[in-house]
Amino acid sequence: MNILKITNGKVELRKDNGSLIRIIGSGDAVNADISNDGSLILVTTVKGKVELRKENGSIVRIIGTGDAINAKFNGSDILIMTSKGKTEVRKENGSLIRII
Repeated sequence: MNILKITNGKVELRKDNGSLIRIIGSGDAVNADISNDGSLILVTTVKGKVELRKENGSIVRIIGTGDAINAKFNGSDILIMTSKGKTEVRKENGSLIRII
């Protein structure tokens, strides 16, 4: 299983032994999470956007309203914590399931 490391706003995808596979994103990341199967990566940016990316780094879509402070995978769903203190539960396609 691969791991993620954020260095100077860049998301580094690394092997278990620490060797670098590739750098993902545009250098404005504050948080990142990888799916259980390792095929998708969530990148939360400084501007509050959540980017859903493939393992190869290509962007799939932007998710949320632009006020995110953190995003994580929860099974096949995505949890987005907002600056207003709410948690949005979304599908991988970005559609809102509920707000907690």
